[in-house]
Amino acid sequence: MRHLISMLLENEPGALSRVAGLFSARAYNIESLSVAPTEDDSVSRLTLVTEGDEAIIEQITKQLNKLVDVVKLVDLTEGAHVERELMLIKVRVAGGARDEVLRLAEIFRGRVLDVTSATCTLELTGTGDKLDAFIKAVDGKIVLEVARSGAMGMARGERSLRV
Repeated sequence: MRHLISMLLENEPGALSRVAGLFSARAYNIESLSVAPTEDDSVSRLTLVTEGDEAIIEQITKQLNKLVDVVKLVDLTEGAHVERELMLIKVRVAGGARDEVLRLAEIFRGRVLDVTSATCTLELTGTGDKLDAFIKAVDGKIVLEVARSGAMGMARGERSLRV
């Protein structure tokens, strides 16, 4: 099963490396990883997506909680949460493709960031499934480049990840 794990960790050199090393040493896969400082410069928020059954996820969370750099950790998949991913996609728009790409961007609530005579760069946000659907909807032959942020998430309601 897919799990979205979010954690606060000390904003120190090597903290991210220790988290990634834990996964590598145990042959667990990280499907996506997103990390950035929070409102407190001494703490970063790291969100990662991994897969595993309940026993594996429990083992991962226990091991992560043992790391000195990890301040607090939550498996967002255990409750109601909001999840988003950012995608930048550059497509070839020669000929009649421009109108179709712009129509699809509007349907998927994307924003046009850059347009040239031959290309169009779009920004889309949403779940990973939504972004995958957009890629499938545009002709794969016109996709020149894709950059995705990886999933980020927060618990719904009063539940929050704070120090």
